[in-house]
Amino acid sequence: MLDLTLTPATDPTSVYRYRDGLYAADLLTAAITEFDLFTWLAAHPSDLPTICQHFGLTARPTDVMLTLFVANNFLRPIASATSHSATCPVFHATDVAREYLVSTSPFFLGPYYASTKERPVVKDFVTILRTDKPANWASYKDEKTWTEAMLTDAFATTFTAAMDCRGFTLGPALAKKISTAGRTRLLDIAGGSGIYACTITAHHPHLTATVFERPPVDGIARRMIEKRGYSARVSVIAGDMFTDPLPSDHDVHLFSNVLHDWDVAKVRPLLAASYAALPPGGLLVIHDAHLNADKTGPLPVAAYSALLMSVTEGKCYATSEMETLLTAAGFHDFTFAETAADRSVLTAQKP
Repeated sequence: MLDLTLTPATDPTSVYRYRDGLYAADLLTAAITEFDLFTWLAAHPSDLPTICQHFGLTARPTDVMLTLFVANNFLRPIASATSHSATCPVFHATDVAREYLVSTSPFFLGPYYASTKERPVVKDFVTILRTDKPANWASYKDEKTWTEAMLTDAFATTFTAAMDCRGFTLGPALAKKISTAGRTRLLDIAGGSGIYACTITAHHPHLTATVFERPPVDGIARRMIEKRGYSARVSVIAGDMFTDPLPSDHDVHLFSNVLHDWDVAKVRPLLAASYAALPPGGLLVIHDAHLNADKTGPLPVAAYSALLMSVTEGKCYATSEMETLLTAAGFHDFTFAETAADRSVLTAQKP
């Protein structure tokens, strides 16, 4: 059996950040070269709905873009009595933006960014901001969207392997931050390769686990779990979390790097399904990259959200956004802890 209680001797955060923040510069380029966003906001501080209306943009990707620029200190969100709501601040250009990102400034760097505006991801972002439709994975023009591509064996195998390898670092950090005393069975919802289910059971020997995954990933998970030597403790059930009922005989549910793939309209029913399937006192564990409550950072998470927004229907959620959704679903008793490589874990309980 592979020892999944091992932890790396060095900090992998910088290595993760290169990949996770890969698209942030392209989103900034799109904002400068296509929309001249900062010049307009310098003259017209506005909230999210007003910005969307003026530029013809959609809410989800624009929210991700504005959050990235706030985290970079290019924009400053200020609550306003005239805003559409208390949670919808007015965005003002900062001194940094006015000096370097506003076209009337003698120090304007727009032409510097214009030299990269033909990059495929920049063009993708312009389309995504206007339509809210994710681009093809990594801008491959001969590939399907991520959700469709995951139904093919070749892409599902490659993608699952990519997510599996990071679990060897992120999994132990997650397992050490959660308490499972008195609980017996974990359901890893959309659990991919099963790396998190295996790692948590390795750290919590009283637990067994089930990975709930749709084909063909369920078959990939079985093979990888067997290869690690965890088949006696971790099983796999085929199912679609959006259309099939969740098994009702588990007292811990895990969403690990799952909710960030979906917009609010799809996150809500997922949380509701978890609540319905958990027994009273059941524990929900959400492992992800979370923004802080006021959505001003951390910058690496805001940058990662740009990548997610590009290729999925989701984004990185703020802890405040997740607690609102969890409360609406019926959960309470929230906890939060940082884990590793800009990831963190939220837990909640069913009364």
